[in-house]
Amino acid sequence: MAKDIKKVVLAYSGGLDTSIILKWLQETYQCEVVTFTADLGQGEELEPARKKAELMGIKEIHIEDLREEFVRDFVFPMFRANTVYEGQYLLGTSIARPLIAKRLVQIAQESGADAISHGATGKGNDQVRFELTANALDPSIKVIAPWREWDLQSRTALLNYAEKNQIPIAKDKRGEAPFSVDANLLHTSSEGMVLEDPAVPFPDYVPQRTVNPEDAPNEAEIITIGYEKGDPVSVNGEKLSPASLLTKLNELGGKHGVGRLDLVENRFVGMKSRGLYETPGGTIMLVAHRGIESITLDRGEAHLKDELMPKYAELIYNGFWYAPEREMLQALIDKSQEFVTGEVTVKLYKGSASVIARSSPYSLYSMDLVTFEEGSGTYDHHDAEGFIKLNGLRLKTYAARNKKAGK
Repeated sequence: MAKDIKKVVLAYSGGLDTSIILKWLQETYQCEVVTFTADLGQGEELEPARKKAELMGIKEIHIEDLREEFVRDFVFPMFRANTVYEGQYLLGTSIARPLIAKRLVQIAQESGADAISHGATGKGNDQVRFELTANALDPSIKVIAPWREWDLQSRTALLNYAEKNQIPIAKDKRGEAPFSVDANLLHTSSEGMVLEDPAVPFPDYVPQRTVNPEDAPNEAEIITIGYEKGDPVSVNGEKLSPASLLTKLNELGGKHGVGRLDLVENRFVGMKSRGLYETPGGTIMLVAHRGIESITLDRGEAHLKDELMPKYAELIYNGFWYAPEREMLQALIDKSQEFVTGEVTVKLYKGSASVIARSSPYSLYSMDLVTFEEGSGTYDHHDAEGFIKLNGLRLKTYAARNKKAGK
């Protein structure tokens, strides 16, 4: 354990774990601690974090509203790729970590700190995401991961440490937190405790952001989302900033029970975990974006994007946002979005979001080509005969060989 740390920047939420870490850093490293709290749209009042840090003797406290940067520079670029991890997860936690880690490193550089610190556990993915980002942005920065250093390995040990050091312990109406919640403007993630057994359905009190689809309005709601170069820019004709737009879609989707996901995923560190994710606005954006792409992307573009997307999703999930290969893929994805402009109409109803109309000034959809009525003659039905013969040639050769071999 390095003892030459004089100043460290801590990713601080004001909760029990990071408050314990704050005290532990002061005791263990005998260093000055700077706190950084990011507003990513988690929906919590952040001033209590400032007051708690002040009570613990912190002189340098950073609380920053990063909602617009989060959506504009991280969420939107990711959604241009229709990014989904393991076929379902919209990466709400994964995409937030590189922004938090980036600001940790920047604050450390600005304040002359020797290290940064985070509260991610030794079993999770977040420790990897925070530290890979730090490695990519400042190879000289030290990272302190208390969960890999200290001997506080149980909830009881944490509570005893908090009580010993007079750190306030918040409790919910059930007496203790029945699960862990991570929230930002893109999603809410609930894990642990009552959710650990994947054979047991999640309790009704777990969802934070969406109504039960069965209790959603009996009337469908129709909305229109405007797109420019692959990014949503308006809802129902109203131009909105990135964060305001996602907030609006969260409200609409949450009201109709859109975006719930009970998922067992494969963590990068090698274990499976179960969680309940709620991504109402993101689910609508994914559906709508694929809708506008369906008429503006060429088949080759669309299929190549779909082939590359799982790799792109895995890079984000595993913490490689600032890796060169992710940036290479981003350049390709962004190139594909040049003509992804137009409007998409989406129906929200009882947990579902479905495209019912789409239009674009750059549409590749040709009524003349697809009509069952007589067209202008651009497409000659006779051309299909040669097309089929050439594509079927290898199949005929293959079948003839098998027949000769008696198969």
